[in-house]
Amino acid sequence: MRYTRHFVVYTPQIGGVRDKMTGIHTLHEIIYKLFYVYITKERDIMFEKLKKIISNSSADYTDIRYEDKTTTNIGFSGKELNTIGTNTTNGFVIRVLKKGGFATITFTKESDAIKALKIAEENAELLSRHIKKPIRLAETNVIKDNFSPKLNEDPRKISLEEKLELTRKYNAIPLQYEQIATTSTRYFDIVREKYFVNSEGSEINENLITVGTLAGLTSKDGSLLQSILSGSFGSDGFHNVRNQEENIENKTKIVLDLLKATPVQGGTYNCILNPSLAGVFAHEAFGHFSEADIIEGLPAMRAKMQIGQKMGMEKLNIIDDATMPNQLGFYKYDDEGVSVRKVHLIKNGILSGRLHSRRTAAEFGEPISGHMIAEDYRFAPIIRMGNIYIEAGDTTLDEMFEKLGNGLYIIDAKGGETAGENFTFGGQYGYIIKKGKKAGMIRDLNISGNLYQTLNDIAVIGNDFVQNKIGGCGKQQNNFRSSKGGPHILIYNLIVGGL
Repeated sequence: MRYTRHFVVYTPQIGGVRDKMTGIHTLHEIIYKLFYVYITKERDIMFEKLKKIISNSSADYTDIRYEDKTTTNIGFSGKELNTIGTNTTNGFVIRVLKKGGFATITFTKESDAIKALKIAEENAELLSRHIKKPIRLAETNVIKDNFSPKLNEDPRKISLEEKLELTRKYNAIPLQYEQIATTSTRYFDIVREKYFVNSEGSEINENLITVGTLAGLTSKDGSLLQSILSGSFGSDGFHNVRNQEENIENKTKIVLDLLKATPVQGGTYNCILNPSLAGVFAHEAFGHFSEADIIEGLPAMRAKMQIGQKMGMEKLNIIDDATMPNQLGFYKYDDEGVSVRKVHLIKNGILSGRLHSRRTAAEFGEPISGHMIAEDYRFAPIIRMGNIYIEAGDTTLDEMFEKLGNGLYIIDAKGGETAGENFTFGGQYGYIIKKGKKAGMIRDLNISGNLYQTLNDIAVIGNDFVQNKIGGCGKQQNNFRSSKGGPHILIYNLIVGGL
């Protein structure tokens, strides 16, 4: 059952006559006012429905989230269009805290709400009898707000035909070249209309709108295959996916050049990482260990991640800031009704903050941060990064090449994994650097190391900050809106091997 509807209204301006009762002098304003009243009424109806459901709860704390999700997907594989369409789904998540036990249940039919609530309460009571320590939730403000982001072109107002033709055009660019073996080009937009109500009195309506295009390009020469990604995601409108022709042309040239590049020789190198790869390092190698739910059950890691611990050079600052306007990871409230805030994870080389849920904030005795995010209505929220980045320093890229002298310049991430405090990331491509100058393109490379050693081996931080346009995180659930960034960074003694 849908509760929120979209209207696109085109009306001529009618000037010169002002209604004495309303003060409105354009037909457009009249229709807009009626539309606003209609949407406000529907929103109030939804809040009342949710409040009525949780009024039946006997738990110590209850919250409910309803979400209406609309997804548009267009996909090409080579020259073939293999996906096109729009899908709308919706559902509910209830969480209850009862007698120290905390339980979650998801469901899609409003008629199942009371049954689902009782099951969640029974599960919470059952859990309470089998845990050593009762769960507590940190205090937070009661919030009543309705928020929709400002958009530069609302994707809901762009026809499916226009989205298709844009995707087709991007897909065709690399296919002009004989050595491009195949492409995988995708357009998507995701509209999430979320309602949150809890037993403490919070009532929040927030809309999240994500738009993206992503192209995987594969080149071939005999049995040699090379691949690269090109894309742009955004949270502030359809404009993020326009005008990507030059970007795709550049990536096509690179993937063709990789067929002639030299495989990297394994060894230990001083390396410059570009902003994209620096951001991935901040997210994958460090950021996940700033998520309290990751380390709370790992005593050794928790001991190493004590607030106040020295983590790197004095100029090293790593921040998560989901309040950054117009960035991919932007949001105002998380999925347990907490206002998100900027968190200095490392400040002047010292571990200074952590990302929390209400539960982990109470467990650690640290401030809540507003970082509980769910992929959609099918999931309970978990602690996630928003916009994580390494803060810019004061060194130009040319100065960094001069400081590097001999080493490697590695560009963009290509997969990766972490195992405890150790990490391995692929690089899409790179260059050998000799006497501060590029001396040849390299391919088939990865970098690996120990998180703590590598943080301390960051020697120079560039002044050219970039927040990546391609996002995503696969921690238990998918999250397109997890963004990462930074400037160029120079790291000593990275282990580099071939793929």
